[in-house]
Order: sequence, then structure tokens, then C-alpha cells
Amino acid sequence: MIAFLLQRLAGAVVVIFAMSLIVFAGVFAIGNPIDVLINPAADQVTRAETIARYGLDRPFWEQYGYFLGSLMRGDFGTSFVFNQPALGLILSKLPATLELALAAMLIAIALGIPLGAYAGLKPEAAMSRAIMAASVLGFSLPTFWVGLMLILLFSVELGWLPSGGRGETVLIGGIEWSFLTADGLAHLLLPAFNLALFKLSLIIRLTRAGMRETWPADFVKFARAKGLPMRRVVLVHAMRNILIPIVTVLGLEFGSVVAFAVVTETIFSWPGMGKLVIDSILTLDRPVMVTYLMLVVTMFVTINLLVDLAYAALDPRVRLGGQR
Repeated sequence: MIAFLLQRLAGAVVVIFAMSLIVFAGVFAIGNPIDVLINPAADQVTRAETIARYGLDRPFWEQYGYFLGSLMRGDFGTSFVFNQPALGLILSKLPATLELALAAMLIAIALGIPLGAYAGLKPEAAMSRAIMAASVLGFSLPTFWVGLMLILLFSVELGWLPSGGRGETVLIGGIEWSFLTADGLAHLLLPAFNLALFKLSLIIRLTRAGMRETWPADFVKFARAKGLPMRRVVLVHAMRNILIPIVTVLGLEFGSVVAFAVVTETIFSWPGMGKLVIDSILTLDRPVMVTYLMLVVTMFVTINLLVDLAYAALDPRVRLGGQR
């Protein structure tokens, strides 16, 4: 198990190092921040001093080497626009993104599992066909379009919910939370549902497939033959087996919800990491862009590493296969 752990850790370090090069090269190729930071009417002396102060006069490999050295020390640089440490700036927006992501996952789970179970138990029913058709739309419709339609319907036409912002928040443990107030919860509903739509469709299909596979199994037939109530057969016997792969997928999908909340946060003006990185792209704030992308890479690598280790702990064949 130790050898398996070391092997996976080494692989994770290599992936993070390779991605740091790709991320830095991609951000480097976007454009020169000086074109945004300096007034076009500034003289050449001021322009040259600013370029040298930010180290933008150095060649690419020298800039990357300096970035890598700073990264090893935990220094992600200072934002060009906000003049604050980029890591601290990103982390200050993290609670808002996590709150939105958690709300989206809860909506997807609360709706997706019962709807998928119903569609699996009664595949020929009209309601089941409607559920599966809606799940196809959830996969197909662009997130930005759905968000705009939600704003148009619930904010503009009906006036039930606000169209953007985070609303009133409550400070707990030094972190602001909006779901604890009525105004904050009203601001949270639309962006959370918009972000949850794709995951909701995924959970519906996973649950339906699992129910269709599990329901004819012998242990379910035996439970029904004993005369157990249908509710107990579904919730205790069938769902217990269905939830294992669903939980595994949800663990991996949560990382993508956090990482790809950019569009939803921008449409609904949600003050999270995604909106910050979009604003940073518009101003070519390299340190903030690189910090955000590196945090996303590290998050995905860490989640995959934990999943690998969990599988290895549960199934010895996984780690033995890695040693061949």
C-alpha cells in the first residue's frame, strides 16, 4: 500500500508540474497586461519602468522559472489590478463559490435521485418519459442561455426572485454565508438551480440505469417475496446498492461544479472565484488567472488521488495491478 501511495503521489506531482507549464504558457499567450495597466498616453519612460517592475521584460522561460520558484515557496504573486496577494484574493472569494456549488449539488441530489428512481421503476409511464426527455434538455441546453431564461422568467416577468448579487449575508466563523437569510436564499436559488441543471440530468440517468439493473436482481426479488413494503424494498435494498456508484461520481463531479461555476457566477453577478477570474481575464491580471487555474488543477488531482487511494483500500486488486 505504501508503494502504491508513493507511486500515485509521484504521478500527482508530475501532473501538477506539467499543468503549471501549460497554464503559464496559456496565460502568457493571451496578451500583454501592460496594454491594459498603463494609460496609452503614458510616455516611454513610465511604460518601461512599469514593465520592468512587473518583470514583463524578461523572456518567457525566465518568467516561468521565477513563477515556479515562487510557487514552491507558496507565493502565487501579487494581483496587478488589486495590488493584493493573488492567493489571498482567490481564497476570499472561495466561500461564495463553495456555497453556490454545495447548493447546486444538494438540488441535483434532492431532485435527481427520486426522479431517476421513479423513471427506473416505471420506465413505460408517461411521467418517466417526460423525466428522461427533460434530462436530455438538461444535457443539451447551454448554461448561459438557461441562466438568461431563468432571469427573464422569474426576475423580469414574474418578479419572484432577484436577478443577481448575493443578497444579505451572515458572518459565521469569519466567513459570510447567504443561505442563512431569506434575502440571501432568494439570491441563491436561481444561480444554484442553473448550475445544478447538468448534474441533475446526470444523476437522473445514473439512478435510472442503476434501478433498472438492480430491480431484477435476486436479493430484490427475495425481499419482495417476503412481503416487505415496496417503500422498504426500494429505499433499503435497491437504493443502498445504487448509491455506491452515484456517490463516487458525485465526489468527482463536485470538483467540476466548483471549477466551472464561471459562467453561472458571471450571468448572476455572484461574487465568487469564477466572476473574479472573468474580470481578471478582461484586465489581463496574470497572477490571479494563474492562481485560479493552479488551484483548480490541484483540486482535481487531489480528488482523483483520494479516489484512487479509496479504491486501493477497498479492493487490493487495484494496488496489486499497479505493481505489475
